[in-house]
Amino acid sequence: MLSVDEALAKIVETVAPLSARPVALDDALGLVLAEDVVADLDSPPFDKSLMDGFAVRSADVPDGRATLEVVETITAGGVPTKTIAGGQAARIMTGAPIPDGADAVVKIEETRFDEATGRVEIETSRCEPRTNTIVRGTNTRSGETVLRTGRRLRPQELGTLAELGRATLSAFGRPRVAILATGDELVPVGETPGAGQIRNSNETMLVAQVRRAGAEAVPLGIARDERAHLRERIEQGLACDVLLLSGGVSMGTLDLVPSELQAAGVREVFHKVHVKPGKPVWFGLRDATPERPATYVFGLPGNPVSSMVCGELFARTAIRRLTGLPHAGPRVERGQMNHPYVNRGDRPVYHPALTDTTSGQTWVTLAPWHGSSDLRATVEANAMALLLPESELTRGSPVDVVRWD
Repeated sequence: MLSVDEALAKIVETVAPLSARPVALDDALGLVLAEDVVADLDSPPFDKSLMDGFAVRSADVPDGRATLEVVETITAGGVPTKTIAGGQAARIMTGAPIPDGADAVVKIEETRFDEATGRVEIETSRCEPRTNTIVRGTNTRSGETVLRTGRRLRPQELGTLAELGRATLSAFGRPRVAILATGDELVPVGETPGAGQIRNSNETMLVAQVRRAGAEAVPLGIARDERAHLRERIEQGLACDVLLLSGGVSMGTLDLVPSELQAAGVREVFHKVHVKPGKPVWFGLRDATPERPATYVFGLPGNPVSSMVCGELFARTAIRRLTGLPHAGPRVERGQMNHPYVNRGDRPVYHPALTDTTSGQTWVTLAPWHGSSDLRATVEANAMALLLPESELTRGSPVDVVRWD
């Protein structure tokens, strides 16, 4: 049976990033850049004012006091028409170009402007070269590489790309992930369960996890524990980049998922991982052909916390790999236990936990949890703590955590 690290390595080895394609800037949020982006202009493109005020020659205000002749007003978007000579100033707005001759801006709060005489009185504590200005190219120089391949695009990257004039860009595709819950016991969320039935919470949860990972979720509803119905839904899901099934992967009489995946041409990469919850997890691949791309398939255990944990550890890693991220695996952080705990089991446990960072130290408190069916416990958590087999932890013991947020 594979360890978690071995299973993650198998996923990274098996999954190939989606092909890069042109993407409109407005559609690129969350995608991963597939090209280096080089600035075509300096930023800012000219020396400009950081304040509303008056552009002056600092030599004319040696002790912070002066009365100067105002020769023009420069607004943002405008262009200076005059050179500032000795004893002169220009009224200037934030973002406007600094006129020739001027080398500083005195903010408006430190001035008194007389419209009638066209003169400004200055009284400031500081007026040195470059005061309240920013020099051309301070932020970015033309020809500089600003963003590199592999960067996930957040709002700030999109704004930077807009500043660089990139209306389109090359990015790795957004994976389409089908979600299929299996089991005769399941009913839609809006229905009242009958005897022996439960609501299909896994679909809602997995759809949200998939979207949070940056992929497009394609919910397929419920597949019954009947081969023909399950086979039909599996074929629908195989049209996507990834298919996540929950339930039907263990050893029960009606655990039909592995055999039906095999019949659909999906070859097993691994089945079962040494972990709790989630031991029965299944991973496989339907290989690409000239007619269709590859599809990666996960059979997740049906108990909701098992499904959630395996989704975060394994399915999320595959999604991140597909999107072109260079580091696809879960981000593990080190914290300290906030209380004692003993894990007497023989498997590593990913336990719902609440992390709190105080003074730079992350404290980890385990949520009260009654096992893999207890989804309610995860509501009180923001992470999962890795508890090693047969380990005894005290307050302050180091512990690894994987955050959910």
